[in-house]
Amino acid sequence: MQLNLTSIKTSSDGAWQGDNPLNHAFPLLILQTTLVLFSTRFLAFLLKPLRQPRVIAEIIGGILLGPSALGRNKHLFRLVFPSWSTPILESVASIGLLFYLFLVGLELDFSSIRQSGKRAFGIAIAGISLPFLFGVALSFFLRKAVHGEDKVGYGQYLLFMGVALSITAFPVLARILAELKLLTTQVGQTAMAAAAFNDVAAWILLALAVALAGNGSTGDSRSPLTSLWVLISGVAFVAFMLVFVRPMMNWVAKKCSQPQDFLDEACICVTLAGVMLSGFMSDLIGIHAIFGAFVFGLTIPKEGEFARRLIIRIEDFVSGLLLPLYFASSGLKTDVAKIRGVQAWGLLVLVVSTACAGKILGTFVVAMLCMIPARESLALGVLMNTKGLVELIVLNIGKEKKVLNDEMFAILVMMAIFTSLMTTPTVMAIYKPSRRACQVERQSPSDENSHGMTRILACIQGPQNVPALINLIDSTTSAKTSPLKLYVMHLVELTDRSSSIMMVQRTRKNGFPFINRFSPGTSKDQIEAAFEAYGHATPLTIRHSTSISALSTMHEDICHVAEDKRVAMIILPFHKQWREGEEDEDVGLKWREVNQNVLKNSPCSVAILVDCGFSGMDQEAYDGTDQEVGTATTIYRRVCILFLGGPDDRKALEVGARMAEQPAITVTLIRFQVQAGLESRNSSNNFRDKEMDEVAVEELRRKCNGSVKYVEKDVNNVSEEVLNIGQSRAFDLFIVGREVSVAKLADNQAEHPELGLIGDILASSHNGMARSVLVIQQNLQRANEHQ
Repeated sequence: MQLNLTSIKTSSDGAWQGDNPLNHAFPLLILQTTLVLFSTRFLAFLLKPLRQPRVIAEIIGGILLGPSALGRNKHLFRLVFPSWSTPILESVASIGLLFYLFLVGLELDFSSIRQSGKRAFGIAIAGISLPFLFGVALSFFLRKAVHGEDKVGYGQYLLFMGVALSITAFPVLARILAELKLLTTQVGQTAMAAAAFNDVAAWILLALAVALAGNGSTGDSRSPLTSLWVLISGVAFVAFMLVFVRPMMNWVAKKCSQPQDFLDEACICVTLAGVMLSGFMSDLIGIHAIFGAFVFGLTIPKEGEFARRLIIRIEDFVSGLLLPLYFASSGLKTDVAKIRGVQAWGLLVLVVSTACAGKILGTFVVAMLCMIPARESLALGVLMNTKGLVELIVLNIGKEKKVLNDEMFAILVMMAIFTSLMTTPTVMAIYKPSRRACQVERQSPSDENSHGMTRILACIQGPQNVPALINLIDSTTSAKTSPLKLYVMHLVELTDRSSSIMMVQRTRKNGFPFINRFSPGTSKDQIEAAFEAYGHATPLTIRHSTSISALSTMHEDICHVAEDKRVAMIILPFHKQWREGEEDEDVGLKWREVNQNVLKNSPCSVAILVDCGFSGMDQEAYDGTDQEVGTATTIYRRVCILFLGGPDDRKALEVGARMAEQPAITVTLIRFQVQAGLESRNSSNNFRDKEMDEVAVEELRRKCNGSVKYVEKDVNNVSEEVLNIGQSRAFDLFIVGREVSVAKLADNQAEHPELGLIGDILASSHNGMARSVLVIQQNLQRANEHQ
């Protein structure tokens, strides 16, 4: 029975009045949205161990909700997705798609594309042209083999098939490369650059295909003159946007950067209205509305705060809520059952084979001509064969324009799914970036490298960690100690948000991070600027890097750089910060897991810095704006080393010895002499440990020549004594070992095991204390060698 859409009410009167909410537009849309979100997120969870990007789960989830699976139960399908609800669902989904394509345009940075080089450009051209030609050649056969496709005009059909087979999904490719830690390899860098070229070419080809398509049927196709006018209007629209709108948006971005809330709201509203208006204009011209939104995204300046604010305002709502509806609406049009019979499935194999052969072969040949090794060239071809949302957009427009019928649409959707699914396992099988299989010669706890320089890797989660880290490094650097070489790694979480991909594209160096020197004139963020200013004021050698990775594998990046650079110690920020004894910031349990994983897998010693006001001692000394930081007022600090014995405590002595060389630092060594029976239960190593402890303490006192105040305490209750020392507020920083050799203390349960028992007591805010602590774990391998 045909329903009149004008007779459908928006909301129901409720079940108590005998009204079925599913017969009304808004309650049904809520149910559909909830079902789509649940199914796609559940599939994404299932596919995550396989390292598949979320877009694959969303495409498959949309298909399962359509006639291919849920639609097998006709009654249930008509109840949840009745035919009258399709225009409503598609309209909401189209709004999400419109703003998502705006974000895609916002991500695309032409400056990075121009810097990609001729090799990436050549690979991109080959990766587009050969599969496009293969698609054109295949379309001649498919027009005759697929029932009904012979009624479509040659020009439209050839163009859509060529575009469908030649697209590479840049966001999906970036996600896969990040998951596989390949973005800093030659393969990853070349693939990203070529995919950026491909992204631009895909939109040009798509706009051309839409301009020529008409409604797809031979009789109703556009005349050449109409298509020409559409193309001319489209070019004029793009020129107008880039010449006139772009300077306007630069002005809006500058106004938005001013700290005034009403201006911020006005600029955001103007931009959102601009997205809608641009979409309307491109639709008015005869090109799809998403093209206008994409071009408008290109006009937004990529640098500065404005783009970041736009992403914060739009991204989660669009990508998390509205965009999955587009996959669902696409899935409602996909009926895998249309691929019936041996011939139809043979056509699917033929289309998949042609798509893979065109992309992989074209990319492989040109990559080999560019002197890229065969295995890497093959991996590059597989990566460039990745499909995604843009592919789905092309297919939906083709179906909307009646260029693709139900069978051909289903075949091409299955092709997109298969080529994307095969990318990750295939690349993992054929290409693995070379890593050192042998153990490199690491720095020992007390030795420096051949140049007399100690290397430190300092990890930073955000600008809030910078002051405390600079204070710590400053405290361990003096003219008497060996020089430091500091590697600063900014840790950035890679999420499913498009802004993460934007960050990947901007840095272009991910996975195992690229270490680069500061160079004058380059753009710097707040962290880089702070360390550059600090580097000007000190003789330190500082290198900065960025790791953009999923938190579950972030420790691999950290440990790899530590091993590659042969650092003596990794410094990690604690996941909580305190100000004046109260918790000021908690970056989350996931970052806590990063620290724990580094402690388990580190190839060197590890220190966790708990900042409970240590950063506030010299907060403005290195803010990245004052270049005369060398004239900063001397800051006096009181440091206490709590020593119970063991490898970790001995390492803490070495760090304290470096600090004692600083004239502005007062170091106190408090050694706890525990009563008999409280020592470690491991009696076989107890005597040897005591000997090494005595040697380490005497060495510190001899080396520091009386500059370290030495205190011995006979204690029964170590926890109580540590608590009393912490509450005395006599010290600005405590240095402790993570593992303790006191049996009774080892029985206690720590709130934060990564800090050890002593560090946990000092850093606990429950006691009204929360002192700054540096918790040190000796290199596990060396610690075991001494056992």
